[in-house]
Amino acid sequence: MSDSPHLLFDPAHLTDQEQARLQNLQALIAAGIDPYPARVQRTHTIAQARALYESNPPLEAATYGPVVTVTGRLKAFRNMGKVSFADLEDGTGQMQIVVRRDQLPDNWYNDIWKKSIDLGDFLGFSGPLFVTKTGELSVEAHSVQFLSKTLKPMPDKWHGVRDQEKRYRRRYVDLIGNPEVRDLFRTRAAIVRALREYLDNEGFLEVETPILQPVYGGAAARPFVTHHNQLHQDLYLRISFELYLKRLIVGGFDKVYEIGRDFRNEGVSFKHNPEFTQLEFYEAYADYNDVMNRTEQMIAYVAQKVLGTLTLQWQEHTVDLTPPWRRISLRQAILDATDIDYEAFPDAESLSNEMKRMRIDHDPRQPWGKLVDKLMSTFVEPNLIQPTFLVDYPRDVSPLAKGSPTDPRQVERFEGFLAGMELCNAFSEINDPIDQLQRFIDESYHATQGDEDAHPVDEDYIDALSFGMPPTGGFGIGVDRLTMLLTGKDTIREVLLFPHLRSVKEEAEEEVAPESSSQ
Repeated sequence: MSDSPHLLFDPAHLTDQEQARLQNLQALIAAGIDPYPARVQRTHTIAQARALYESNPPLEAATYGPVVTVTGRLKAFRNMGKVSFADLEDGTGQMQIVVRRDQLPDNWYNDIWKKSIDLGDFLGFSGPLFVTKTGELSVEAHSVQFLSKTLKPMPDKWHGVRDQEKRYRRRYVDLIGNPEVRDLFRTRAAIVRALREYLDNEGFLEVETPILQPVYGGAAARPFVTHHNQLHQDLYLRISFELYLKRLIVGGFDKVYEIGRDFRNEGVSFKHNPEFTQLEFYEAYADYNDVMNRTEQMIAYVAQKVLGTLTLQWQEHTVDLTPPWRRISLRQAILDATDIDYEAFPDAESLSNEMKRMRIDHDPRQPWGKLVDKLMSTFVEPNLIQPTFLVDYPRDVSPLAKGSPTDPRQVERFEGFLAGMELCNAFSEINDPIDQLQRFIDESYHATQGDEDAHPVDEDYIDALSFGMPPTGGFGIGVDRLTMLLTGKDTIREVLLFPHLRSVKEEAEEEVAPESSSQ
């Protein structure tokens, strides 16, 4: 091992602790012990071992119980002469192990246990269950098996891992050192299960649609581009499931949903990651009012199922998820927040001039819809702490939403907000293929004017709509953001196991840049 050609295991590049662990590994190999065996015969998880003892306790105190083999990571150990006490942890819990010199093979205790064991090692212990004089359920080790020798020192057992950048970049160390982070991702899994459970109980069918798509669509976002060598095709990582799920409504499914990854080539922020988990559902014979009702019911169901309450603490705010949620038109919300009625400024130039007059910072080259979104995201969204639906959006910012029967400039769309952040987006779906084609053509024009988020024309989708789609309500929610809200986290990186980060080299260059530029 010391002759390894890679610098990762070159002793000259290791810390003192890492060198000591490498030497312990070599000592095990020299003693004929396999530090990385192919298998182990575990009889019980730690939780199962505890349950076994509790269901069949010995009739007399200080009497041994059943013999078990438990496995896990060594979290702590205390050598006290002829006996040692160790804390073993697996994915179900923690248990004390009592290691006695006289219970192990000759010299094993002194030569192996006391010299070559390190915190973090994965070990298997076989022996009877019993309760110590201090009342702690333990396993008395009659045999010990190495399962994986750990070559890196463990995070500080008292303080865990606190450097945020290191936590995200080396999530495996974060999970080792911070048990509460493991609990957070168990909660995330429970949230996803509850979403599925709600939709399954409501008669929805879970489906899977393509991640690689010849035409991206379903949202206003820039895609990632890849290439299929054999087919000589440029393909796009999907930015949404929407157009494929609606093809299934055309095909005869009345209720469908998908939970999966979307990919958007956009900036990184406290609420954005280039890949994220999305839930979308589509329901035939429903409109955006029906979807609003279902949305607040679903979120309330998930919160009650996972947290046992509909009341959340978000920073200094107490948030109540109890339906019905507040509903207000986008136009009115912006008017209340800015004194600007965007309907009074029907083109980009006039709206930009009004924003200039109001001294609102913006890019005057943006199209009208982008300027409306700027007003909403800057002045309305941050103040929507309690669950709120903003409804009835301008047609210009909603190329897939069905037009309002009473106002040709509006569409039947809503977005849900909570804790000052957009949570979901939904609308009554366009089912008129001629109208939809014109929307796509309008978007193509926006693309020629420099709008990189404009929706491309999807002729196959138009073909699908031409076979007829019933009135349909559609919905999309970011599972990561929902997890943030239900766990009280204020950055998406906390709820992604492996968030996207800048390269280490890029960060290092940025750190030295100010110093370099001043020379």
